[in-house]
Amino acid sequence: MAPRKTTTQIWGLLFGLLTLLITGSPAAQTTYPEKPIRMVVGLPAGSQADTVARLLGQKYAEALGKPVVVDNAAGAAGNIGADRVAKAAPDGYTLGLLAQSSLVINPSLYKLAFDPVKDFAPVSQVTGQSYMLVVHNAVPAKSVKELVALAKAQPGALTFASAGSGSSPHVAAELFKSVAGLDIRHIPYKGVPLAIPDLLGGRVTMMFSPTSIVLPLAREGKLRALAVTSLRRSSALPELPTIAESGYPGFEVTGWIGLLAPARTPATIVGKLHLETVKALALPDLRAKLADLGTEGIGNSP
Repeated sequence: MAPRKTTTQIWGLLFGLLTLLITGSPAAQTTYPEKPIRMVVGLPAGSQADTVARLLGQKYAEALGKPVVVDNAAGAAGNIGADRVAKAAPDGYTLGLLAQSSLVINPSLYKLAFDPVKDFAPVSQVTGQSYMLVVHNAVPAKSVKELVALAKAQPGALTFASAGSGSSPHVAAELFKSVAGLDIRHIPYKGVPLAIPDLLGGRVTMMFSPTSIVLPLAREGKLRALAVTSLRRSSALPELPTIAESGYPGFEVTGWIGLLAPARTPATIVGKLHLETVKALALPDLRAKLADLGTEGIGNSP
């Protein structure tokens, strides 16, 4: 026969159950965050996603009172960073600032170690951007039309760099090759910043790049910008035509960067992160910095 529990033991059990209920309740999660937050970026330092992560992380730190550490996990067209987020504890202390290539394009190209739908709790799209077509200064082409003529006169001789196979810059270049009927060789890198030295050195001919990375180089005359991939011109360089305006109507390649948490992150934490993201992206100083990068804040619903 089991021994009878004393009144003290019974109250102890009840108190333990009550503690479990409280700590697992939404009310207990209102204390989040209680320690630094890690924001994983699937692209290298100096990439547009990295810059956006640092700007957003600074606003998070000011609003939440805890530092945000950016963790660059570059490689495999963003898959390494995405996998790191997918397998992290769902407690709100590991987030991912991931480009759409990791979640939309790569599932069609690779056997992934994560499920882009089931393994994440979306928070918000953060920014949207177009890409800029730039060439090395020694390339004689001064326009898209002249670049196409040059490439057709030298089949297979010109090269284009990308952020890796399946990345948005790669997709933009392949679409351009298709609509213009060009034979240009692909040279993949582990992120756009890693391709810049070879582009500046003339070891590759051209690249489609996020505007924020090549805009300063174009303004300084170190690279020549020929066009942007959006349907409307960039406010950061309004004199630059679109590819659609340059003889290829309807040509458009745009990208976005989104904030995600691991699946099963409590809804109260996701909601708090969403609120802070929308608030941060509405701040005039952050919007101005993003515009100077050639991108714009979004801040939509999970």
